[in-house]
Amino acid sequence: QVQLVESGGGLVQAGGSLRLSCAASGIIFTINAMGWYRQAPGKQRELVATFTMEGRTNYGDSVKGRFTISRDNAKNTVDLQMSSLKPEDTAVYYCNAVRYSNADRRYYTYWGQGTQVTVSS
Repeated sequence: QVQLVESGGGLVQAGGSLRLSCAASGIIFTINAMGWYRQAPGKQRELVATFTMEGRTNYGDSVKGRFTISRDNAKNTVDLQMSSLKPEDTAVYYCNAVRYSNADRRYYTYWGQGTQVTVSS
């Protein structure tokens, strides 16, 4: 099992910045991919930024150039630095991790509880 705990959400004015952090615990050495998704009211959950299984970073089109994902392997954390925030960035942000189980020969997906980010105009 993998447990993910997010922190750092809140209310910010348009143009401002916020930093989210996700701490992973459990069977973390088997995590293949980890990153952030978001879901706004009435919309589907969408990719924000992630470290892929190939070790690359992948960003959603709407956040490219404004958000930066980083990780600290020693602390088992993945952070999301959000800059130039817009009201349309308002959403619940979820940390995501994917791990492969050799025993089960399948992938498992884990989600944090989510943290609210609200950007006022």
